Amino acid sequence: MKILKWESLPKNMRTVEVKEYYKIVYRKRAYLLIKRLTDMIFSCLLLILLLPLFAMVGILIKIDSTGPIMFTQIRVTQYGKLFRIFKFRTMVQRAEKIGSQVTVTNDPRITRIGKVLRKYRIDEMPQLFNIIMGDMTLVGTRPEVPKYVDCYTPTMRATLLLPAGVTSLASIAYKDEEKLLSKTNNPDETYLEVVLPNKMSYNLEAIIKLSLINDIKIIYKTITAVIKRN
Repeated sequence: MKILKWESLPKNMRTVEVKEYYKIVYRKRAYLLIKRLTDMIFSCLLLILLLPLFAMVGILIKIDSTGPIMFTQIRVTQYGKLFRIFKFRTMVQRAEKIGSQVTVTNDPRITRIGKVLRKYRIDEMPQLFNIIMGDMTLVGTRPEVPKYVDCYTPTMRATLLLPAGVTSLASIAYKDEEKLLSKTNNPDETYLEVVLPNKMSYNLEAIIKLSLINDIKIIYKTITAVIKRN
């Protein structure tokens, strides 16, 4: 996991607000190297173990609706780099063309098998490929679409010092985000003005507490949260 020198950061990240978080991240360089190696080993082993599940999910998606097995979308990761995130498709084909980029409860675009995949976060599993490719890490800030990143405050941009993550305390706290957004007249506006700032509070706190122990705790809480949704 490469940590750039301060002077090499994108201009919009070289701010007073980001610098305090940058100092923390830079001091953690040794741990971040270990984190990257652990991510690679863990992801490769998981992919091998999950191949039968991937095959079964792929068949169910094709039976359930028309369209590709995988859904890809442009997201933003470390230093503002754009990448293509992988997910199992849980919505009708071209769903992003017929609605918001956030989803709500009982969103008509979600397929029958998609509801199950989203409930147990199985749709996120293909992001193991993103980890191996170096665009993501197991624990870290969930990647946003460019549209929302453009609305980041200077402090929020500190989350881009590290690669985007598959899970985080913010994603656990907002596991029922769709229910919250379904109660508003303008889901996009509510996401930007309420949900995103609250998520970022968790993400910024995670940078301060960056450690192996904290990552393990988040993974445990993620597994527990998924099981409790049953």
